[in-house]
Amino acid sequence: MIVLDADSVMSGTCLSTLVDLMEANPRAGIIQTAPRVAGRGTLYARMQQFATRVYGPLYTAGLHFWQLGESHYWGHNAIIRIAPFMRHCALAPLPGKGPLSGDILSHDFIEAALMRRAGWTVWVAYDLAGSYEEIPPNLLDELGRDRRWCLGNMMNFRLILERGIHPVYRAVFASGVMAYFSSLLWLSFLLLSTGVMASAGFASSYVSEAAAAVTSPVVHGSAALLLFIVTASLLIVPKVLAISRICMEGAAQFGGPFRLIIGMIMEVIFSALAAPIRMLFHCQFVLSGLLGSRLQWKSPSREDTETTWGESVRKHGLHTVLGAVWALGVYMVYPAYLVWLLPVVGALILSIPLSVLSSRKSLGIRLRAMKVLLTPEEYQPPVELSAMVTYQDSARSLPGFAEAVVDPSVNALMIACGRKRPVLPSNTKPAREKLLNSAIFHGLDHLKAPEKRLLLSDPVALFELHVKIWKSPWVHPSWREMILRCEWLPAIIGCNDGEAEAARIA
Repeated sequence: MIVLDADSVMSGTCLSTLVDLMEANPRAGIIQTAPRVAGRGTLYARMQQFATRVYGPLYTAGLHFWQLGESHYWGHNAIIRIAPFMRHCALAPLPGKGPLSGDILSHDFIEAALMRRAGWTVWVAYDLAGSYEEIPPNLLDELGRDRRWCLGNMMNFRLILERGIHPVYRAVFASGVMAYFSSLLWLSFLLLSTGVMASAGFASSYVSEAAAAVTSPVVHGSAALLLFIVTASLLIVPKVLAISRICMEGAAQFGGPFRLIIGMIMEVIFSALAAPIRMLFHCQFVLSGLLGSRLQWKSPSREDTETTWGESVRKHGLHTVLGAVWALGVYMVYPAYLVWLLPVVGALILSIPLSVLSSRKSLGIRLRAMKVLLTPEEYQPPVELSAMVTYQDSARSLPGFAEAVVDPSVNALMIACGRKRPVLPSNTKPAREKLLNSAIFHGLDHLKAPEKRLLLSDPVALFELHVKIWKSPWVHPSWREMILRCEWLPAIIGCNDGEAEAARIA
């Protein structure tokens, strides 16, 4: 079977090649493709699409080189051999109480480990084209996804000593949890170094110059410079290598070498600014998981949603205050240290506008017109992505909840497809009646998504709502407007176009 996610797109050639690869490797249990990210238009999403498209091939090729038959499985855009998967990969809930027990969230890593423990290999087809996925459109949506991944990796870490797990997957579990616990280490390092510098600043204010020289921290400039060079190399050199490879092969699909380099610089600057913001959120996720906070997973946005100023203030306001107070305190006590701390506190201070502006689709489209942050999928869209866009555009005109209530034909179809429950529990009937009355008298906008799903799942209630909206004189005006806007009104009331227009006016 080939597993697809809600935002997966795969070409026919990719699908058939996966089948050929599985048939040619009888001990392969899972073959994972390396999906290319495409389909988003916001500035944030386009930077992420650019980064994964430029640096991703080098990264996944490295994973394949080191892991070979013990590779990652990311849960979608992959082919799985069904018999061993059913036999060996059934997941029982983790025992105990608290947030790190119960149903496993990041099930894909565990399934790959169990498949390998049973003697089947897991591979990444890192060079197989035609596999695509989408990413969250803005920073806050990505952080919402990170919260689930954080808790899932913490749960997976409980299995690191499970009997028979291959050492590579023990390393995967460890690196997965350290991807989030490292934020706690980074924050602790920053706080401790700030405390040391603050104590030195206070000491120089209240003791003699000689005593202050003794108590002041010793700064090893050469060691600090070496640490900076090593860190920068780990972060930048792979990106430079990826850029160099693209330039040697031809960078026309990325807007040319100059725009490719400009895109890399923009992405590096944004990543540096976003890192402290992610650090605080990841610390919050780890601590909330350890303290027992439960997580209710919601499907991520599938549109180019933009972050509002109000939402950004609610999510980043405390971090902004923290950054401002931190910077002011350091400046008052030990101003020289603020130069080193500025990339962190400055990013926190700018977190609100950074989150809002990076979510703007208009900025992403403007840069795409300038061929900045361009990817091959934007330069020359593959036929399967073009077909997806065409389908999505046509799907927007399909009936929705309002049509299911008002339109007689759509209402009849929904009722025919539903499971009728003419007998309801005694305590359910009053609540259902209250919901119907609320929908009738307060209108469509008053209903929340769970209430709409409840009505759609109950054919009897849906039919009753339809009848009352058409017959009752006391319905909300929004329902009346929808009835009068219906293209099928002349057929319903049995009159010609002129009579229908008169009816509309009346």
